Amino acid sequence: MAYDDSRFRGEPGFREEPDFRSGGVPEDAPTLGPVYAPGSYAANSDYSVPPSESTLGLAARRATPSAAQLGDVFDDPEHGEPGRDRLAVHALWEMVLLLAAVSLLYLLRDARPEALRGAELESLLLAGAELGLVGIAMGLTLRAGAANLALGPIAYASALFFADNSDRGLAMTAGITALIALGVGVVIAVLVVGFHVPGWAASLGVAVALMAWIADQNDEKVVAGAYDPHDQALWWMLGVVLVAVAGSAIGLIRPVRRAVGRFRPVADPARRRGGGAATITGFAIAGSALIASLAGVLTALDQREVATTQNGMAAAGLSVTVLALGAALVGGTSVYGRRGGVLGTVLAVAAITLLFRYSTAEQWNIAPLAVGGGAIAIGLVVTRLIETFGRPRTVEEDDVEEEQVWTPSTSTTGYGSSQAEPSSAWSASRTGGWTSQLPARSTDEDWGVEERWSSNR
Repeated sequence: MAYDDSRFRGEPGFREEPDFRSGGVPEDAPTLGPVYAPGSYAANSDYSVPPSESTLGLAARRATPSAAQLGDVFDDPEHGEPGRDRLAVHALWEMVLLLAAVSLLYLLRDARPEALRGAELESLLLAGAELGLVGIAMGLTLRAGAANLALGPIAYASALFFADNSDRGLAMTAGITALIALGVGVVIAVLVVGFHVPGWAASLGVAVALMAWIADQNDEKVVAGAYDPHDQALWWMLGVVLVAVAGSAIGLIRPVRRAVGRFRPVADPARRRGGGAATITGFAIAGSALIASLAGVLTALDQREVATTQNGMAAAGLSVTVLALGAALVGGTSVYGRRGGVLGTVLAVAAITLLFRYSTAEQWNIAPLAVGGGAIAIGLVVTRLIETFGRPRTVEEDDVEEEQVWTPSTSTTGYGSSQAEPSSAWSASRTGGWTSQLPARSTDEDWGVEERWSSNR
């Protein structure tokens, strides 16, 4: 039992102790300083923990970057990642692609020197320009987070329509072809952003419809005397490279990269990403269809005849989509959207085009679908590398810093033992609306004075 147990107060043999809280202290008692009394301190209704001292507060800070960090946020501020995307992984991978393209060029020169001069070189450059245009269109929709799998059938249908109506004037026919392709792109865009469904699903349905339309058409030839692009093959290829590099370089600008990639899912994929994201993604899908139609017109002018047989439809329709998707992914464009390099798509298209010509020189029978499927498989591995090593470094650094908000330091108390005390960073952060309801702990001096005073009694 305790010495001052209230059950024994007033019982015989137990004396009453003075109530020090009510001022009943003898005159000769030493002054002990302020003594805690219940209710003597005003209660503060604000018991909230400052955000800097709670786990939820730290999470909220990470979810919503500060105003100073918004300039480096590529995604929208609500779900953004503070810091710049790391581009070193893109540069290293593009060096690997450059070595691969140069190696294939050397092998082709060694196997068939005629492939790099004269008419064969012009045909090689035009083939690269045609695949490059579709690759650019695919890369655009991938960065927007809504891959358009109908680009191959759009290009093939454009080539077929242009060849069928080439006798009505090349410029006018090319313009009408572009408008029809743009309309198909708008249909896909409405399905994707209007109903907020994955781009690959909506575009695949449109691709099947286009392939069914192609199957009902006849073989078509470009009218005699029409423009022949072989004489300007080098300029066509340089123009495609310039468009690809300029578009990728613009994509490195932080506001542009952030805006184009906002359709990329960050939580629930079915959750709408806002009107701005939907608008930009719609323009990207429609623009990709327009670029694919230009590739189809160039293909018709290059080959001069567009076939609708089963093999021709597969080679120029579905396989073009597969090859373009593989080239964009191998080039370093993330399948999740937003992230991509500068020269990757161009180098991947060059490597694939050289591979086909080298296989022809070596008399290998390589199917385009097999090459495209292999490129997609490699591209998925590249996507994982880009997402792993291309994310902002500050995310990991912030996590480490937030775990080390305060560091315990040792100090010797009055009892001679070492005890951890909060550092100055912790103490300085404890400001705000938290008022302690507990009394200050008495020091060993106060306890000693009280003991001596009790013994003197």
